[in-house]
Amino acid sequence: SGKMLAIISNVFRASAQRNVSAKCDLFKLDEGPATQVVLTRDEGLQYYRIMQTMRRMELKADQLYKQKIIRGFCHLYDGQEACAVGIEASINLSDHLITAYRAHGYTYTRGGTVKEIMAELTGRRGGIAKGKGGSMHMYCKHFYGGNGIVGAQGQIFETYNMAALWKLPVIFICENNRYGMGTSVERAAASTDYFKRGEFIPGLRVDGMDVLCVREATKFAADHCRSGKGPILMELQTYRYHGHSMSDPGVSYRTREEIQEVRSKSDPISLLKDRMLSNNMASVEELKEIDVEVRKEIEDAAQFATTDPEPPLEDLCNHIFCDMPSLEVRGTNPWAKLKSVS
Repeated sequence: SGKMLAIISNVFRASAQRNVSAKCDLFKLDEGPATQVVLTRDEGLQYYRIMQTMRRMELKADQLYKQKIIRGFCHLYDGQEACAVGIEASINLSDHLITAYRAHGYTYTRGGTVKEIMAELTGRRGGIAKGKGGSMHMYCKHFYGGNGIVGAQGQIFETYNMAALWKLPVIFICENNRYGMGTSVERAAASTDYFKRGEFIPGLRVDGMDVLCVREATKFAADHCRSGKGPILMELQTYRYHGHSMSDPGVSYRTREEIQEVRSKSDPISLLKDRMLSNNMASVEELKEIDVEVRKEIEDAAQFATTDPEPPLEDLCNHIFCDMPSLEVRGTNPWAKLKSVS
């Protein structure tokens, strides 16, 4: 069977080479990511399971939001799964990661469970931030949660400058899903070459719908940083199927046909699935089995997220500080006293 796998991965190597090399643009770089890559069967199945879990989790969140069980801001990641999975496949869990507020997928890849993420979305005690963070504020070890980016253009250029001056090992990633809220990149930017925006920082532009392209580009970027060459910028060309957030139907500034076309031609899960099937790396039945297991995991998590109790009022101010003796916190008026325990 070892021989058989070697043959399969060799067959696969040829097809992967063709796909990867065609989709990488370089800026201030003499060479780019590997154009000849190997995907093992185990890796393929693992990437498929993680992407499918993210997809199903987001679709379940959509459903719970429409039932008014999840409230407030909620930005879904479906369509962009290959970005998170490809990045995580080439960095370590000990590396530090920070993202914008479309954060559910990264919370999962960084070690959060579906149950903890769903319960956080519904604001329950078993949530990953104990029900107090919600959709945009989830954290794990070495993962600093979702962050609002509105009006942060100035900050990003300052950061590019400092990172370049100090030769910091930072990979800046632009997940270009083609729309900033309801504005297309063409309407918003005089230059849509975001990978060149670092000016004095080298950059790559990659197909963000292909998990292997993202994986190889990230591996290249991580090696660049770890070898002391300073920061690097990656633009991943991707797409979001939902609107900007759940309050945006997502079809007033783009057509349903456009969304459908991306789904039918460039879906990250379908691309990986077709690639594995055409190279005899997995059977239709095996992938269906994964789908069934994933659906069950999501259903169980949703059940927990809708039945777990909400945090009591006395927990409201806990964890303001880390490792501090308990302290009194002023409430909404000077006489309302709350307690904070870390």
